[in-house]
Amino acid sequence: MSGGTAVEPAPAGPLAPAGRPRPWWTVFGAVFVSCWCGNQFTPLLVMYKERQHYDATTVNLFLGVYVLGLAPALLVAGALSDRYGRRPLMFAGLLASTAASATLAFGATGPGPIYAGRLLSGAAVGIAMAVGNSWLKEVSQAPWDVTAEAGTGARRASLAFTLGSGIGALVAGVLAQWGPWDEELPFVVHLAVSVPFLWLLPRVPETSAGRLNGTPGVRFRLSAARHRRFAGVVAVAAPWLFAGAALAYGYLPVLLSPSTGRWGLPYATGLTVLTLGVAALVQPLAKRIDTASSARGLLVALAAVAAGLLLTAAAAATRSPALGVVTACVMGAGIGVGLVSGLLEVQRMAPPGDLARLTGVFYALAYLGFLTPAAMAALTPPFTTTALLLAVTALVAAAFLLVLRSHRRHLPGGP
Repeated sequence: MSGGTAVEPAPAGPLAPAGRPRPWWTVFGAVFVSCWCGNQFTPLLVMYKERQHYDATTVNLFLGVYVLGLAPALLVAGALSDRYGRRPLMFAGLLASTAASATLAFGATGPGPIYAGRLLSGAAVGIAMAVGNSWLKEVSQAPWDVTAEAGTGARRASLAFTLGSGIGALVAGVLAQWGPWDEELPFVVHLAVSVPFLWLLPRVPETSAGRLNGTPGVRFRLSAARHRRFAGVVAVAAPWLFAGAALAYGYLPVLLSPSTGRWGLPYATGLTVLTLGVAALVQPLAKRIDTASSARGLLVALAAVAAGLLLTAAAAATRSPALGVVTACVMGAGIGVGLVSGLLEVQRMAPPGDLARLTGVFYALAYLGFLTPAAMAALTPPFTTTALLLAVTALVAAAFLLVLRSHRRHLPGGP
């Protein structure tokens, strides 16, 4: 089928009064604290393993169950926001975010609150990715931000994800290691940061075309997802971006815990922050790598993830924390380039009425990668960790070749 070039909708309403922040700052902050919620748990996996003596399979299930809350939210929230507006859906996501932290604060009592909190965290991040990122893109253009260049919305959305995820992990890891009430305080701090946005968010202008035009009904059918470029390029690359992230800062610190000893929690925190910090820093470069005439950005991202997986295998085999640091840097570069390039691909091919839903599908596919550590833990034994990491590397290499075959085909506006 053929795809049309997305036409930018002009948001209705007056400009922000002089001297007041542009609306995108508030939306950016809401996405930021939602991603903080989603990733604050990751460095604490080592803590739960060492202090509450959960086995590796349970710890990886704590990481993976998040996807069960996230995927439905990604797939449904965008369609609902296209009809009912970005604001009410994003507000619901913030409520889920605060409820998640309140529930996780009781994690010391047993696994039940952890599973429930992780499900709520997934729902919060799913809404932020599908709805918040689309809203951020829409308020990052005229008339709300007349100085923004093309592609600014995608960069801001990717930056909100990486900074929120990285700072959330940093704060949680530091407080869990050196603060009082180590299993409760990280989540209380997130609550304190998030609650103000429940007051600020209703003041951001609505931009959903369906809401503004009174479009009836909710459309879950998404023709843009059947665009041959989405199926042959974006969908092939997306899962490996977050598979790399989950292995670099979720799985590898657990594997290296015998080498890091009592510094396991700070080390896990450092790997998470380093991976996401590099992902944030490379995003200006990612915009220059990306081009509308090919999938060059996604190819670079897949190559970096494949290299990062080889380094992960080497670090795990040698039990080398230093090699784990190198792994985090390489994997972070791949994630940063891949997120920006993937979002730009989506924004180029999605009609205005499909933007939130197609963004949700992109992130749903990407977050499938977070199930990789749980799948590997279930297969170890009979297979060794090194063998499984090499097998995943081979799958990423195959994805690279598939994207390479289609990277100049079916461009938006073409057949």
